[in-house]
Amino acid sequence: MIRFVSIRWAFSMAVLVLALTGCVPAQTRLGIPAPQMDVPLASAPGKETAVFAGGCFWGIQSVFQRVKGVVATTAGYSGGSKSTATYDQVTTETTGHAESVQVVYDPSKITYGKLLQIFFSVAHDPTQLNRQGPDVGTSYRSAIFYTNEDQRKLSTAYIAQLDAAHVFAKPIVTQVTPLKGFYDAEQYHQDYAFHNPDNPYILVCDRPKIDALKKAFPDLFVNYNGSYKGR
Repeated sequence: MIRFVSIRWAFSMAVLVLALTGCVPAQTRLGIPAPQMDVPLASAPGKETAVFAGGCFWGIQSVFQRVKGVVATTAGYSGGSKSTATYDQVTTETTGHAESVQVVYDPSKITYGKLLQIFFSVAHDPTQLNRQGPDVGTSYRSAIFYTNEDQRKLSTAYIAQLDAAHVFAKPIVTQVTPLKGFYDAEQYHQDYAFHNPDNPYILVCDRPKIDALKKAFPDLFVNYNGSYKGR
C-alpha cells in the first residue's frame, strides 16, 4: 500500500510499481466493444443505482463522476457486514469487503450497459485477481454488485461476450454477486482524486484513467466540479 506515506517515497514506489505491474493498463484497452445486450434508454428521467469494485475506490470514483448521466458517486465498502465497514478493518483483508463505488445514474441519459463498458475498458483491469496495480488483497478485487436481475443478466452476458471475443489476453475474473449492503467510506476518501490531484498515487494510477475516459468516450465525458448535484 503506498497511499499514506511520504510523498518522496511514494513517488519512487509509484514509478517502480508502474514499471513492474502496469498500474494504468487502461491506456491499452481503448475500443472495447459495447455490450450486445443492453436496456434502452428510459423514456423519462429517474435514478438507478449500480455498484462496482475494481481496486482502490479513488480511481473508480474519479472515472464515474466524470460520466454524463451519472448523478452521484460514493466511495464505500460492499461484500461484508456493516460492523466491519471501516477502512482500518477492511485493509486487514479479513472482512469480506471490497472497496466499491456506488454510482447513481439517470437511465434516460445513460444505460447500465454503457456503464459496464466504461468499467471494463477504462476504470480497471478485470483480469487481475484480488489486486489492481500496487494494491493487493481481496478488498481490491474486481466485482459487480448487482441490485436487480437485469443487472445480473447484463453483467454476466457482457463478461461472456468479452471472453468469447478474447478482448483481454487473460480471462476476466470479475465477480458478479448480489448487493447485500453498501456502506459509505470515511469522508476523507470521498472525491479523493479530485481534492488531491498532485498525490503521486493519483498521478500514476488514476489520472491516466480519466484521460482514457475522455479519449474513449468523448461524448460522455464531463468535467467534475466536486459537487454531488445532478448534471
